[in-house]
Amino acid sequence: MTPNEYIKTNKLEWQPSFNGSISSSLNAYRGALIIEEGKKLSETKIMPPKAQAKQVIMISENDKVKFFACELETFNYFEAFFEKYKTFFDKDSIIVLYVIDLDGNGIFEYEGIKFNAIMLYENSVWNEVLDFLSLEKGDLKKLSNEDKLVAIYDELANLEKEEVNKTYDEMLALIGNTKKALMGAV
Repeated sequence: MTPNEYIKTNKLEWQPSFNGSISSSLNAYRGALIIEEGKKLSETKIMPPKAQAKQVIMISENDKVKFFACELETFNYFEAFFEKYKTFFDKDSIIVLYVIDLDGNGIFEYEGIKFNAIMLYENSVWNEVLDFLSLEKGDLKKLSNEDKLVAIYDELANLEKEEVNKTYDEMLALIGNTKKALMGAV
């Protein structure tokens, strides 16, 4: 089962903007993913998820995620997130978690899989990923959704692998009280 099939079969997608094939061998997903479901009020009415991975950018090949980035409101969601989606990650997956309540960045390993955890204050995951991969927004502007995701995938080959610099417990110690700044009219 591919990650996209798993998401659809288990009704884990939340406000998806893209879920499909981007090349003959690659699939992608953009949107939010449910970590913990909302309360079911009736057969047709369910409250929004209690916990979610927001602004997800996921690129997978067959049954493994090649690239995954998302926003987590709190690092406390990590274990539940990992438990729900770990089948699709392996040692070659590049995973970037932009976490609102972290007071520092780190690269840590959890059950043999490496994670980049980066503080996110007010920027979008899309913009952060472009910076992370040294891609220019202007170069992608005229591309289709599929081609933008392929450009991200292509850039992964040039990414230098960074070494683990924190333990999971050290990452837990970085949880602070930061809240996301709301942008909009004042």
